[in-house]
Amino acid sequence: MRHDAASLARMLSDRADALARELLPHGKRDGVEWRCGSLAGEKGQSLAVRISGERRGVWADFSSGERGDALDLVAACLFRGDRRPAMDWSRRWLGLSNDGASAQERISRPPAPDKSDAGVSGEIDQEAQKRRAQARALWFHAEPCIAGTPVEDYLKGRGLDLRELGRAPGALRFASACWNGERREALPAMVAAIAGPNGKHVATHRTWLERRSDGHWQKATLDRPKMVLGGFAGGCIRLWRGASGLALGVAPEGESAIVCEGIETGLALALACPERRVLAAVSVSNMARLVLPPSITDVTLAGDNDGDNQAARRALEAACRAFAEQGRTVRLAIPEMTGADWNDVLRGQNDETGTRPARA
Repeated sequence: MRHDAASLARMLSDRADALARELLPHGKRDGVEWRCGSLAGEKGQSLAVRISGERRGVWADFSSGERGDALDLVAACLFRGDRRPAMDWSRRWLGLSNDGASAQERISRPPAPDKSDAGVSGEIDQEAQKRRAQARALWFHAEPCIAGTPVEDYLKGRGLDLRELGRAPGALRFASACWNGERREALPAMVAAIAGPNGKHVATHRTWLERRSDGHWQKATLDRPKMVLGGFAGGCIRLWRGASGLALGVAPEGESAIVCEGIETGLALALACPERRVLAAVSVSNMARLVLPPSITDVTLAGDNDGDNQAARRALEAACRAFAEQGRTVRLAIPEMTGADWNDVLRGQNDETGTRPARA
């Protein structure tokens, strides 16, 4: 017999610990959960997979708002959310044959209880609404002009002098007192607006800052100096509008856009290619989910060089496929040096030659 989605999800949940380690090898155990930064497997805490107890196999990404059971986790990590190939993969991983029950299934045991996820979903929905409200409040109370603030000084220290662009991106602001749970105090922060596909503010990205001994500002020395408040699946930070100067929703026909992961990378690319639209997807796993208007026909994915991180590589490949299937021309640009992003390239070339990096 063929094993349906419900039975596969139950069997996967029985092995939730091994499954989480298989799909998210860069994660870390935290009590009854396996934690990492996102579905691409970056280090962090935003994605939680329950690996023991009655709710094992249930997972949620509190940054993007995505959630589901163990089979959904396989689909999200490996197959861009498609459950059909995820079911085939799960049968093979569980050692099930296509024409009969596995030895594990034939072991007599009582049927699994029919647990409803309604309570879990309700908790996540309420938390998501709370975070979105907090994200909007943080954004709207921040200083709208970053000129002369620690944000401008921090970016200059990263080789990013935004005055060369003629104006600072409107998506960036300065918050003089942004609560940080790790330090249990409010710290200065660069905050960035993450817009959903409809252009509305859905989340706020925070980069906490601290003053160095020489008086200049740097990224705060925290385990997690960058975090997102609110869900952002399919959204992005709209850093630079390019030559048209038009909002993303009314981008002119045939426009080209650069999609990257982080803010500093995006600003480096805007300085190098000011005629191109630049969008920061916040995480590599969100690149494939990014919703672009049909008028953008050419997309350059400016990835980080994450070395042998196979999860990140799969996420980039998924993004390439997603945009190609939408009929867009897709290019992939990755720095040659392992562990580098395009901001590192900009800083390296400025230090050595005083010139900008080659255009993507």
